[in-house]
Amino acid sequence: MTSLSPATFDIDMRAEMNVSGYSGADTETAVSTESRRIIEKYQSMIYRIALSHTGNRFDADDVFQEVFLTFFKKNKTFRDEEHRKSWLIRTTQNCCKRALNSTWKKRTVPLEASENLQELTYQFNSREENLIFTALRELPEKYRIVLHLFYFEEFSTEEIAGFLEISGGNVRMRLKRGRDMMREKLKGEYDFE
Repeated sequence: MTSLSPATFDIDMRAEMNVSGYSGADTETAVSTESRRIIEKYQSMIYRIALSHTGNRFDADDVFQEVFLTFFKKNKTFRDEEHRKSWLIRTTQNCCKRALNSTWKKRTVPLEASENLQELTYQFNSREENLIFTALRELPEKYRIVLHLFYFEEFSTEEIAGFLEISGGNVRMRLKRGRDMMREKLKGEYDFE
């Protein structure tokens, strides 16, 4: 699968999905307009979640592409925009799990420390952002996803509960435990008192 970043994600949707009720030029216009609207609306959120889970931009690009290809191939009908958003978040999580647990990934050997290693991981503008991202990446997935959705995507605990299909209390407990783990990982780097 070729990696495309969210900014350059552009495929021929007519070949990827079947749009009923349209023909010829109407199909191209309807698919192109709607697909671009959906991609533009959700691309940043999907990419950030993928990057948070995979830890490097190449895998995040692959996950990003797979999520939108799956979305357009399934041609699913949603009750409302929240249902679509929830489905995209859930699909992103599942694609990340598949990418990280693939047989190919398990059989690869990590690169030795080298000057090119920085190219494989995403680098933020400040040391602080890099430390936080690294600490977040080291958390178990169930804590990482709620912290990401709460702090970076700014969803409420009830919205997160709906996306992840868990209770609001469970989300709040995961947030608390995740914060505690982050505090422990970043001890010495920051004064939390």
